[in-house]
Amino acid sequence: MKKLIVRMLIVVVLLVVVALVAGIFFIGTIIKTGVEKVGPVVTKVPVKLDSANISVLTGSGELKGFSLGNPEGFKAPEAIKVGTMSLSISPMSLLGDKVVIRSIKMLGPEITYETDLKSSNLGKILDNLGGDKPAGEKPPVEKPSGEKPPAETKPTSESKGAQKKLQVDEFIISGAKVHASAPILGAYTVPIPEIKLTKLGQGPDGITVADLSKKVMSALLEATTKAVAEGATKSVKGLDGAGAGATDVLKKGVGDFFKKK
Repeated sequence: MKKLIVRMLIVVVLLVVVALVAGIFFIGTIIKTGVEKVGPVVTKVPVKLDSANISVLTGSGELKGFSLGNPEGFKAPEAIKVGTMSLSISPMSLLGDKVVIRSIKMLGPEITYETDLKSSNLGKILDNLGGDKPAGEKPPVEKPSGEKPPAETKPTSESKGAQKKLQVDEFIISGAKVHASAPILGAYTVPIPEIKLTKLGQGPDGITVADLSKKVMSALLEATTKAVAEGATKSVKGLDGAGAGATDVLKKGVGDFFKKK
């Protein structure tokens, strides 16, 4: 009987070891697949990730080659490109109902900001996430009262993943550069200050991927429009020879737009 119990314990230990080894080798692939499947469902634009390397034992790792595509109607292939993102997760939380992420650090992202002074690519993505609508966009058309609602569809694995509970202790964006493009002003590049969000999803309900994305994009859009507006004002100052009052009109128009984002 004792020998049987010892053998069973050995088998259990071996299974745990195999699971840990498998986790070390495959969790990166799981994260990469999750990002590329859940990301487009949440943002409604293409999302790609070259690789993810996470240690199950320590919870630390890196995400490399992240890109967030542009909505339809905009020229650049991506809205955001990030070479490296460092990540720190509480390993044991991966087995629970809520994944606890100690830190996400987005290092040196390249942000493309396109606008026609009515709407912007980042504003459209935020709109897709359910944030405030960009200036100039019309509200959705309401359906006639007699029209039947669409039939309910079964939730997919991607939609379930988008509802996964998270807790993010800190989310940092540092060293970001914005490549802006606007009519009259042309193209120019400006840096934006470090963005730091803390204590996201601290309660028992946590925060979903969609809500986390909305908070990050909202903060990023606010910082971007402020930096772009300051850069635009400097560009407008160089147009003083355009005619009496032209500079003031441009400044007002640009300022009014960026206040609305």
